[in-house]
Amino acid sequence: MRVGILALQGAFIEHARAIRELGCEAVEIRKPGRLDECRALIIPGGESTTIGKLMKEYGLLDPVREKGEAGWPIFGTCAGMVLLAKEIEDAQDIDGVPQPRLGLMNITVRRNAFGRQVDSFETDLHVAALGPEPVRAVYIRAPYVTAVGPGTEVLASFDGKIVLVRQGRLLAAAFHPELTPDRRLHRYFLDLAAS
Repeated sequence: MRVGILALQGAFIEHARAIRELGCEAVEIRKPGRLDECRALIIPGGESTTIGKLMKEYGLLDPVREKGEAGWPIFGTCAGMVLLAKEIEDAQDIDGVPQPRLGLMNITVRRNAFGRQVDSFETDLHVAALGPEPVRAVYIRAPYVTAVGPGTEVLASFDGKIVLVRQGRLLAAAFHPELTPDRRLHRYFLDLAAS
């Protein structure tokens, strides 16, 4: 399977490595022309305002949104979760224009909700969909979900805060699975994409 990795900013190299380790081809996406080569897309962590602005500037925002609306599998981690959300509590408007986003998932997200860079942390997270062994979750200026709407399934919470959600073939994590050797969450997404 060929999986696109949005490669405008953030941890795209680590996601590409994870996808290759699972036997799939990773395609770095910087322009819309390569989207059609891929069966799914991963949007990495980084800075959501910057990634959204660059997606708009490079003509990626509308094509990716259209594909997501049509059922294309998309996995967003950290900033990617923010970009997938319909509502962002503390969105950063740019010159009076709302923060660019895909707005595909029925979730409300709070940016940097676990604190600043110095507040980054790791913890074990129980994700029933991935089996009994906990997932090591790395949070870096991480968001979390403050509300979910129809069609959204909560897959994991930490300290009472929603950190992993699924809506059909859309998946969003507040943490960085690409920064650990555990590939179960990437495998889960690939299985979604193949279904």
